[in-house]
Order: sequence, then structure tokens, then C-alpha cells
Amino acid sequence: MRTRTLLALVLLALVAGCATAPRQTRNICAVFEQRNGFFSNWQHEAERAEKKYGVPVPILMATMYVESGFQPNARPPRTKLFGFIPWTRPSTAYGYSQALDGTWDHYQSATGNWAARRTNFADAIDFIGWYHYSNSQATGIQLNDAYSLYIAYYSGPKGYKRGDWRSNAQLQKTARRFANMASTYQQQLQGCN
Repeated sequence: MRTRTLLALVLLALVAGCATAPRQTRNICAVFEQRNGFFSNWQHEAERAEKKYGVPVPILMATMYVESGFQPNARPPRTKLFGFIPWTRPSTAYGYSQALDGTWDHYQSATGNWAARRTNFADAIDFIGWYHYSNSQATGIQLNDAYSLYIAYYSGPKGYKRGDWRSNAQLQKTARRFANMASTYQQQLQGCN
């Protein structure tokens, strides 16, 4: 009885550890070190997505950093009814990648990955690679152009091509922050073990 209880507690701790965000998120080496375990190896999964889609690991990880802060259950904050009653959310964005319901459904259909979950790192990083690659194919954005990839990630390929983002100063500011984080991650990655 005691052994089963101890085993259950250890498994619960392992699962809980996988479901929380890493503590140090501004250093890609630290993120990978914190998530290099038996059940999940984030660096391996990010490298697999890079190899599959051609999107550099720093861009993949910067996407997750900016979109969800590496929070598996991230959602946009609820709007307020009458200024204080929690109401609906402004979008269906969810999980590590903040993929919208329709975009996630399209990913599952296009890849055949029907069991994919937005709260699973491996699935989310694969989605991010797939979506950046798809946007690159649709718009001609180079896979190493972090700024433009982020704008297309946020706006979708049609919104990017229409230029909707040109009048969105906040999106451009976030895209610059994203590009800076991808550049920082790129420099750090060269020093990771």
C-alpha cells in the first residue's frame, strides 16, 4: 500500500512538472534544461519541428514565448460585462501556441494528427512549425524572417497579404519584440550544451 501511494505521488509530481511553465523563459538554454526529462524533451521536439518544416528553433521557441509565455493552458483574458462581471473571451486562442479553434482543426486535418492537443508541447511546437511553414508558402516570407513570420502568424496569410497589419502599431511592436527574442535565443543557442 505504501509503495503504491509513493509511486502515485511521484507520478503526480512528474505530470504536474510537465504541465507548468519553465521558470526561466528568457534564456533558451535554461528553458531546454528545465524541460529535459524522461517524459518530455523540449529541445528534441523543437529540433524535430525545425527539421520537418525548416523553421529555425529560435523562431519556434520565440513564438511560444510571445504567444503563451510557455503556459500550457494560456487563454486570452475574459472581457468584462458592466466592467466587472467576467464574460466571454475575445477569441478561441488556447494553449502553448495560442492557436484558434479553426486553425487548429485545419492543422489536424492537414497533418492527420487528430490526437494533437494544444496543451502538449510536442504537438504545439509541431503546429507552430507547420503554421509558419504554411504562411511562408502562401506569402513568400523567408523562414528566417522572424518579424514577418510573426505578423503572418498573428494576421494569417490573407491578412498579411492584404497589409492589415500596417495600421496596427501594437502588432508591429509585438513583432519587433518577437524578432528580438528570436535573435536572443539564436545567440544563446550557440552556447547551449
